[in-house]
Amino acid sequence: MTDYLQAVFAMLGPGEERFADPAAWLSLEEELGRRFPTDYKQIVDAYAPVQINGHLCLSHPASERWNLGQEVRSASKAWSESAWESYVTGPRDDPRTFCDLPQLSFGTAEGLIPLAATDQGVAVFGAPQVYGYSNGVLVQGEEGDWVGHPMTFAEWLYRYLIGEEMAGWDSATFYPGPVLLEYLPTAPGQRTRDARGPERGM
Repeated sequence: MTDYLQAVFAMLGPGEERFADPAAWLSLEEELGRRFPTDYKQIVDAYAPVQINGHLCLSHPASERWNLGQEVRSASKAWSESAWESYVTGPRDDPRTFCDLPQLSFGTAEGLIPLAATDQGVAVFGAPQVYGYSNGVLVQGEEGDWVGHPMTFAEWLYRYLIGEEMAGWDSATFYPGPVLLEYLPTAPGQRTRDARGPERGM
């Protein structure tokens, strides 16, 4: 059985843990009334704030810029006021069905928590359950379609990075070679710094 967290670390290379801070996580989790998945926190602590392969952005709760708490609050407000239901045509593409919820809420203990996003319009959420799987992953793709993934965030990220269709309809895109990590500036005067993961032989 694949250890997807270790597979992600092997693919991205050693993390820098610039902002690893248990107190920042605890404060955000107390605010939301819900814990983030352990594997997600380990990945975020190792690399964030970072943009991966030019698109997927991860924020950190202890960073002043690219702050995860601010991202969760602002994204949750925007999603709560959005017309997300307009993309739902029936039970097969209804996130409420995937999560066994009568209604969706965002940024709440019982609802969806924004975990990551891409500059192409993809939104990645943590859900209390997806098809019965605890702490699964829910995605709205750039076309507005909803997809439920009954798996850990680490497995979702691993499959996303190897080019599987994990970010909505017709989203499979593979970037060969080492994964690109763009460490985002977190203080005045800093610039984005590029790094590469290990050679993948892919």
